Amino acid sequence: MPCNYRCLYSIACRHRLVEERRPADRLTGTIKVFDGGKLLLQTEYGGAIALDWKQVKTLKSDQPLLIKQDEHTGEVAKSLQAADDGKVVLANGEAPKTVELASIHQIIKPKPVITDLVWNGNIDAALDFQQAENDTNDYNVAFKTSARHGQWRHNAKGDYNRETTDDVVGTDNWSAEYSLDRFLTEKFFWDARVTYKRDKIEDLSRQRVVGTGPGYQLWDDELGAFKVGALLNRTDFEFSNGQKENFYSVAGTWDYNRYLIGKKFEFFSNGELGKPLSGVADYSMDVEAGLRYKVTDWASLNVKAEKNVISGSDNGDVDKTRYTAGFGVSW
Repeated sequence: MPCNYRCLYSIACRHRLVEERRPADRLTGTIKVFDGGKLLLQTEYGGAIALDWKQVKTLKSDQPLLIKQDEHTGEVAKSLQAADDGKVVLANGEAPKTVELASIHQIIKPKPVITDLVWNGNIDAALDFQQAENDTNDYNVAFKTSARHGQWRHNAKGDYNRETTDDVVGTDNWSAEYSLDRFLTEKFFWDARVTYKRDKIEDLSRQRVVGTGPGYQLWDDELGAFKVGALLNRTDFEFSNGQKENFYSVAGTWDYNRYLIGKKFEFFSNGELGKPLSGVADYSMDVEAGLRYKVTDWASLNVKAEKNVISGSDNGDVDKTRYTAGFGVSW
């Protein structure tokens, strides 16, 4: 059977991890990540297993791994060689270096700057049905996906929200966004995006935004990603009374996610904070933050909060906050 990474209690074999304290205490599988004191090992016989780092005696791998001994710096080891208990040898084609396992802060698979195709995403759903004096039905479905090919990255997201009480609709809206990033260097990229929002209840019934601007990818690895950007936007508002407004604005954007405790938990936050260049409104804000708990490799539970604000508009402000809890799938 081919091997991937080896992690010996000792962890050992090609692309596999083996861990052992005694000759019988050996585990073989693929190293996913080490973070927060947990080593996540993907095995063919037991699925994903989170191992206590203190129980690992040594590691062995013939595949590259990024070894971090502090929060900010690390080195890619071309292979790992087993050593005495509590130690591992980093082999980089030069003089091998022996380090203490206790000194290792993180282990992740190095991610190439340009890959042929990397596609990931998630779909989250929250449903709430109450049969009481007042019957309430709430729906919230959201998706987010990203696909990178060469120097191009495609991003898309959207959501749908609907709430009814005794067949009276209190919330009915949806939104969709597509953005295209063109990487100019390893970290810098240029972003172009279009966003559409439709609300059948609020005074502001339609929003259309087209924007472009520079962005910077602070990091993107097995433990998460963080990017920031600046946009010049052209925005069109259409109100339920038939009035229309259009204006230009500047905005700052961010998109952050971080895996914790052996990738069991994921914290995420994304949003946009904008300022119109005319007096049509004081500012706008669209923010989302939440936490996911992975039940399996693809299924998760989630809680999140969303805030949408448009302040200072002559045709009526928008200030909506939504809290949801539900389930989702990831890939």
